[in-house]
Amino acid sequence: MEKLIDKRLKPGADKERIDAQIWDLFGEEWCVMFTDLAGFSRNVAEFGIIHFLQTILEAERLLVPVIEDYDGILLKTEGDSFLVIFRNIKKAVLCAIKMQETLQDYNQSRSAEEQVLLCVGIGYGKMLHIGDTEVFGQEVNAASKLGEDIAKSGEIIATQAVVDQAQGINLVWEKLEQAPQGMGDAFKLKY
Repeated sequence: MEKLIDKRLKPGADKERIDAQIWDLFGEEWCVMFTDLAGFSRNVAEFGIIHFLQTILEAERLLVPVIEDYDGILLKTEGDSFLVIFRNIKKAVLCAIKMQETLQDYNQSRSAEEQVLLCVGIGYGKMLHIGDTEVFGQEVNAASKLGEDIAKSGEIIATQAVVDQAQGINLVWEKLEQAPQGMGDAFKLKY
């Protein structure tokens, strides 16, 4: 990839041809999930960094087995966020539901400050899959924005591409009144 980007940077480079080569080599279709834990900044300020680390580790302990059960690939964790890819959209959406249900069950016996609260964004489409830990593309950016900035605790929000590909799965989607700029429509899953 780096060699191709270096070629692309040279004066007079045939960027269109190089871009096509990059997509041929690294372009793949995936369903991508980006998660975020709700209320983290507030909780760190209020309860301290050790509480923050405890919540992250508890989220990993509870949710990584769910991801694996639905054939998801956890590419990386960054702070309180997961980046996960799936080949199968149905499994991705069902995994997101199961993750939320797992945390709802867990949270029933916990005080408010001990609860693990999850926000989920899902996208689908062609993206650049680089190595074992990176994906790049419009749907990756959309899933990240939806999971980190738009979804609230307990919500699963997806792009139009996910909803289009999830036809035939018995799901109810509610269109958001305003989706992030440049993204197209976004939908909240009613589960």
